[in-house]
Amino acid sequence: MKLLLAAIVLFLIVETNAQWYKFPGQAVRGSRDMGRAYRDMREANWKNSDKYFHARGNYDAARRGPGGRWAATVISNGRAAYHLIKDRDRAEIARDQEANRWGRNGGDPNRYRPRGLPSKY
Repeated sequence: MKLLLAAIVLFLIVETNAQWYKFPGQAVRGSRDMGRAYRDMREANWKNSDKYFHARGNYDAARRGPGGRWAATVISNGRAAYHLIKDRDRAEIARDQEANRWGRNGGDPNRYRPRGLPSKY
């Protein structure tokens, strides 16, 4: 009886914590969220909207779960590394990364929203 009870408790603990099978789907959907934010940024072509779209893409991706958060981190850090290699302004890269972290950690992307940006975005 004790063995059966221990097995049931172990199964319940493992089942609630081990949702690893959801990670790949979350990562794919999080990547799509990042891509959508990038496309919207390009379409909007709005002055000083860069940080808003960084925060929004990371926010949307991270809301998908651990896989989405991972995808947002990898994409954001990859972009920052690319810009460092291309010798871009380090202060600008740091500001982008701040907006990325803000969104990934659940902060409201509207903190970075520029005035006058159409409500479509």
